[in-house]
Amino acid sequence: QVQLVESGGGLVQTGGSLRLSCAASGGRFSFYVMAWFRQAPGKEREFVAAMDWNASLTKYADSVKGRFTISRDNVRRSGFLQMDSLNPDDTAVYYCAAGERWGVFGATDYDYWGQGTQVTVSS
Repeated sequence: QVQLVESGGGLVQTGGSLRLSCAASGGRFSFYVMAWFRQAPGKEREFVAAMDWNASLTKYADSVKGRFTISRDNVRRSGFLQMDSLNPDDTAVYYCAAGERWGVFGATDYDYWGQGTQVTVSS
């Protein structure tokens, strides 16, 4: 079992950047697919990006493609989400998640979750 803790959220102006981190403990991080989801007030949790076990495959939601970059460091047991060209529609709580299967990108496909970190983009 793996525990996940996100950090790096905050308040940023439109066009700005943030880098989220996800620190893993308690399990073999390199065994898991890593993903980022987000949830805005009144909306369902939505997929943002995912990366496979050895960082050879990535998947992005259309809404963030070209602006966000997912990465991971299995030695440091960490994952990252670089977010550039942020806009108010990106405002949400961002969650790191870990799962065992590649190719599935629904929230129910992931077994382990962090507590979330708030990202707020002002206009």
